[in-house]
Amino acid sequence: MIISASRRTDIPAYYSEWFFNRIKDRSISTRNPMNIRQISKIDLSPDAIDCIVFWSKNPAPMLDKLHLIEDYPYYFQFTLTSYAKDIEVNLPKKTEIIDAFIRLSDLIGPRRIIWRYDPILLNDKYTVSYHIENFGKIAHKLKGYTQKVVFSFIDFYKRINENVKSLNIRDMTIDEKNIIAKNLSNIAKESAFSIDTCAENIDLSKYGISHARCIDDRLISKITGYNLKVEKDKNQRLECGCVKSVDIGAYNSCQNGCLYCYANYSRNIVEKNIKTHKMLSPLLLGKKENDDIVQEKLIHSDKIRQGYLSYNGVHL
Repeated sequence: MIISASRRTDIPAYYSEWFFNRIKDRSISTRNPMNIRQISKIDLSPDAIDCIVFWSKNPAPMLDKLHLIEDYPYYFQFTLTSYAKDIEVNLPKKTEIIDAFIRLSDLIGPRRIIWRYDPILLNDKYTVSYHIENFGKIAHKLKGYTQKVVFSFIDFYKRINENVKSLNIRDMTIDEKNIIAKNLSNIAKESAFSIDTCAENIDLSKYGISHARCIDDRLISKITGYNLKVEKDKNQRLECGCVKSVDIGAYNSCQNGCLYCYANYSRNIVEKNIKTHKMLSPLLLGKKENDDIVQEKLIHSDKIRQGYLSYNGVHL
């Protein structure tokens, strides 16, 4: 099984100590976001977990503890945009985030860290030319520290409309998307990055841009040396290429404060939820209640038992 940590919140930035406690305990519990009274207890033993995919905008808090997960294959989806604090409210300075990116790459290698420049939005401040110029500046600094960049255009989910109202975001034309894509592709090529889009239905293949699998069985095979037999994630959008995973995060718990975030519905709810977080709890938020139903989730490895290569020089 692949663990996603997490599309719903920034675990590396804010909950890494809790995560490492869960690794030590070899067990974690998650609430079903569609039925909060239902809790799944998940086995985190190395034999059951094929890979951990971290999603973060600032993994610096966990960089000195990566040795605690040396028994697990993992890689990072690292979001690094050019937005200021009017959009990404609580993030550190971009220079600090770039430094964290480089430090992480030095620790785990450029193949295991994917740069995400997303979502791209347009208004009077953040124009087409702004994105092209600043994407190029970041790409120059990250050259040699990653092998891949992923971008996407903003989706206007109903739950984010109120949060982004003050930004006066305008709809993007097809021509503008093509101009952005063409220029980002050219910049990526100059930095020796491959480039994909995340969950976009627009065909940009003429610019050498493919559709991404952010939870990527192909990348996991390259990292680990074994193949996986795992299906597409049916719980994601049709345009999403990700394979099946188990997400261990919780909505309304990320403290980055990004206005475009679909995982936070309300700042007030986020603030209340943060107060319920306990470092030693099996749940990210709160605790088990008397009317909760706890079920052991059947977790198993999806490794194909034939044709193994090697991982860290050891035949598997």
